[in-house]
Amino acid sequence: MVNIPILKTTKELELWHQEQKAEIYFVPTMGALHEGHSKLIQSANAIKKDRPGVILVSIFINPLQFGLNEDFEKYPRALDQDASLAYAAGANAIWAPDYEDVFPGGAKSHFQIKVPETLQSQLCGASRKGHFDGVATVIIRLLQFTRPKIIFLGEKDWQQLVIIRQLINDLGITTKVQGVPTARDQNGLAFSSRNSYLKQNDVCKAISLPKTLMQAAKDFKRQKSINVRNIESSLEKNGLEVEYVETVDPKFLTSINHAKNLSLLAAAVRCGETRLIDHVFLMSRNPIVAIDGPAGAGKSTVTRAFAKKLGLLYLDTGAMYRAVTWLIIKKGIDLKDDEGLSQSLKELNLEFKVSQLEEQNVFLNGKNITKEIRSPEITEKVPLVASKSIVRKILTIQQKALGKDGGLVAEGRDIGTTVFPDAELKVFLTASPKERAKRRSIDLKNKGFTVPNLLDLEKQIKERDQIDSSRKIAPLLKSEEAIELVTDGMSIEEVIDSLVKMFRLEIPEEVWPTPIL
Repeated sequence: MVNIPILKTTKELELWHQEQKAEIYFVPTMGALHEGHSKLIQSANAIKKDRPGVILVSIFINPLQFGLNEDFEKYPRALDQDASLAYAAGANAIWAPDYEDVFPGGAKSHFQIKVPETLQSQLCGASRKGHFDGVATVIIRLLQFTRPKIIFLGEKDWQQLVIIRQLINDLGITTKVQGVPTARDQNGLAFSSRNSYLKQNDVCKAISLPKTLMQAAKDFKRQKSINVRNIESSLEKNGLEVEYVETVDPKFLTSINHAKNLSLLAAAVRCGETRLIDHVFLMSRNPIVAIDGPAGAGKSTVTRAFAKKLGLLYLDTGAMYRAVTWLIIKKGIDLKDDEGLSQSLKELNLEFKVSQLEEQNVFLNGKNITKEIRSPEITEKVPLVASKSIVRKILTIQQKALGKDGGLVAEGRDIGTTVFPDAELKVFLTASPKERAKRRSIDLKNKGFTVPNLLDLEKQIKERDQIDSSRKIAPLLKSEEAIELVTDGMSIEEVIDSLVKMFRLEIPEEVWPTPIL
């Protein structure tokens, strides 16, 4: 006997809900639990370390998402076995309602969701008409009953994840969607409840699906072209009946031609009588995040914390320009002397090192100048130095070199427009001049500098904005693809959470997993 509450009705669920004093972390399933479901529950447990909560697993075989001649009647049902696996993975309760409990009077007595055609005209939606409408409809019902803080969904069903994420966003539901990377067995086969249908002699054929897709991903990273017809042919030679092999945009699920750095290569096949789906993400390098915005918007603070949270390298381009400004002042270089300036920059050796206190220090030619470059004198001169074409040319080359392999977040004034125009996520982080003046005042005070009055600071900030946005060389501009984030009234944590949400809309966990800190 497994010591875990199994709630059979919505009334029992509500009573259990009232007893909870922590947030609900919800893992919706159709039962027949396997290692993939265990990973979902374990992911919820990992978050519990920082955000206390209770994990609720639902087991509900939703008839609305089964089409004609699909396997609703023979779909595996084993509640006791499911309860044991959920308990072992760390679940706190199971909710296993019957159909009438979720849809009193039948589904026709309730509103049903219609998924946008653009999200289901490709991949599985093309052949499984009404399937995702049924998924969306039941998810809304389950969320109404469970009222979770976070819902955990596997990235194995990528199209379903994208649809549910947009559904929750469009309806203004506050539940956060947490994707979890596809779990695979030792042969690379993605765990699925339908794997139990595979006959012993079909398993070897099934394994060729992930192997073929993963080889394509490796080829793409080595700059080799992807031929969908060749992939189909390879799968068929291995005894699989191909339903589709497609490349689509991971966010919008529309067909693409690999011009972007990130795309989804997905396939559905039949192995004997069993339908299998799988996918890989095609990337030539790791993801890049470009965060631009005016001076004093808090970019450095939140970008550094955001990078740490996601395990990305942090590239403080503003500090690079401050370091050059410090060097120019220190050496007494005339900004009008392009030859002398160019010669001095040839000797430039900039390094970023993280201290034991996890603070990023800036070293120029071996000297730690972290504090010096934040002085009011440097702040005043930076716009003039940054407007010099020779300075921007040399530093842009350095920045591009640092971002060659990706896996970083960079902040500055022209990151998304000039340095990394192909960044997967571009954000224009800003705040009102009044708000930025307040922040600058606090920053100067904390660093031990003299603090001007707020009106003077606000005037300086407006003048800096004018210089940055009107200069001829790489002016401060919001990229067309950039998402504007106005941070007035937001805490640092709220800004970071917003950035993480934006990142996850673009970058799957399978591509760049969130580190467990």
